[in-house]
Amino acid sequence: MGELATGGDDLQRYVRQMRYGPFGSEGQRRLARSRVLICGCGALGNMLAQLLVRAGVGYVRIVDRDLVDLTNIHRQLLFDEQDAAASLPKAIAAAEHLRRINSQVRIEPVVADINKSTILSFCEGVDCILDGTDNFETRFLINEAAIRLGIPWVYGGCLGAEGQTMTILPGQTGCFRCLLPSCPPAGSLPTCETAGILPPVVGVIASLEAIEAMKILSGHLEAVSPYLTVVELWEGRIRQIDLRHLRQQADCPTCQRGQFPWLAGQEGSQAAVLCGRNTVQVLHPGVRICLEELAERLKPLGQVQQTPYFLRLQAEGHQLTVFPDGRTLVQGTSDISTAKTLCAKYLGL
Repeated sequence: MGELATGGDDLQRYVRQMRYGPFGSEGQRRLARSRVLICGCGALGNMLAQLLVRAGVGYVRIVDRDLVDLTNIHRQLLFDEQDAAASLPKAIAAAEHLRRINSQVRIEPVVADINKSTILSFCEGVDCILDGTDNFETRFLINEAAIRLGIPWVYGGCLGAEGQTMTILPGQTGCFRCLLPSCPPAGSLPTCETAGILPPVVGVIASLEAIEAMKILSGHLEAVSPYLTVVELWEGRIRQIDLRHLRQQADCPTCQRGQFPWLAGQEGSQAAVLCGRNTVQVLHPGVRICLEELAERLKPLGQVQQTPYFLRLQAEGHQLTVFPDGRTLVQGTSDISTAKTLCAKYLGL
């Protein structure tokens, strides 16, 4: 773990949590030296970032590809209407709010996609990875990166009024692929667009993820939960599934045989429908775009908005948001073929 981010033993603001016996002042000091990666800054990522920044984690890296939208605010509690009106990147908006919450913590916002080309660099130097994503492809990728690098990570997911979470300690516990041997086919599961989501379940799952991270970062691996915890808040049910024998029972290609097909690009798509947004993300690996030059070319074709972070085009009843790395969000469709056609027509990609 890295150096203290607090500039010394200025831990008075954390006195209430230090008074919890198993955690104590030594746990707080360890927390202040730790570094965390939060993958995704939607509902779960919002809450995870708040909890860990308020708790005094020394360094928090937040990676998210999306922009704040008005429909996010009911469950993404860091954001407000001004963030949505400005269409700020979620990582940037989160960092601005978090720095006002705790100036002792170093916040690194990264506006980018998590994919096979980027995941290992995002994991560099961190002590724990937290899942704030909304899709299984990214979770399989996180799982492989964590196992390959030997970094603990905490899975979490929410839908409707239900959520679940589990903790993976490489070399000690089973991994995500032990639990779920293959990624569910695209379109085979409900999403927050079709099933909805209630904010309280986000708070419960994020809190369970955050306490697991605090155990890991404070040096208390013996306290890490060995269960897959499933909560259903509408019916008021909680289930725990014992995973202590998962590693021994599963002949896992990832954590036992060292196979990483998602990192190798043998698994995973280059386009994906985003949860709840009627939006398709199209990736263009290796592409770099000058937004100013692109804006000049597109102005005759439709309404163009340019910011330091993205360019947005309104055309044919769709909205294309283009980032410098070529990543494009095509809003107004959930059809991948239509999204790729629009990218080819307007961006030449």
